[in-house]
Amino acid sequence: MFTGIVEETGRVARLEPSARSIRMSVHAQVCAQGMKAGDSLAVNGCCLTVVKAVPKLKGKLLQFDLLHETWQRTNFQFAKVGSDVNLERALRANGRMDGHFVTGHIDGLGKIIRWERAGTDWVLEIEAAPELMRYVVFKGSIAVDGISLTVAAVAKKSFRIWIIPHTYEVTNLRGRAVGDSVCLETDIIGKYVEKFVALKRRS
Repeated sequence: MFTGIVEETGRVARLEPSARSIRMSVHAQVCAQGMKAGDSLAVNGCCLTVVKAVPKLKGKLLQFDLLHETWQRTNFQFAKVGSDVNLERALRANGRMDGHFVTGHIDGLGKIIRWERAGTDWVLEIEAAPELMRYVVFKGSIAVDGISLTVAAVAKKSFRIWIIPHTYEVTNLRGRAVGDSVCLETDIIGKYVEKFVALKRRS
């Protein structure tokens, strides 16, 4: 479980496809502290298991084995060596929780259709499929590439978010452009409510 508060951006160091999986290596510093094989890490909002942690100068090289299902469902399929990725370690149960509950299970991809500066802030608009848009609500929470954000406006096929300078500076959004794909995880509360209502109607 995660909160959507990105701790740092890591950098993709290697991508090694094989018949069974894709080995992705990411260089990290802050999130590398104490990280070992078997630990969970949210990479662009996707919960991945560290299979190897190799000490490097100023951090570690964290390696993950991605199933082809994960590869196709996330924007890792567009990643290249040198790409920035958002990183967050698993939620601790002994402290304050910022952001919102993020499971690390990506629902699908969205496409950036507007990304521009507005005064000191930025406006981000993302187009998403109907099966995702049904869970997007005004003032609700959504994770975009693992970043916990608040929905500022909702249209039929897209939603808009305001990005403050801090979020712009500490996440990989600073390198995004119109046309880029982003990983989306909608708020889990809406999914449970929909399930409960459907069950109640059947009973």
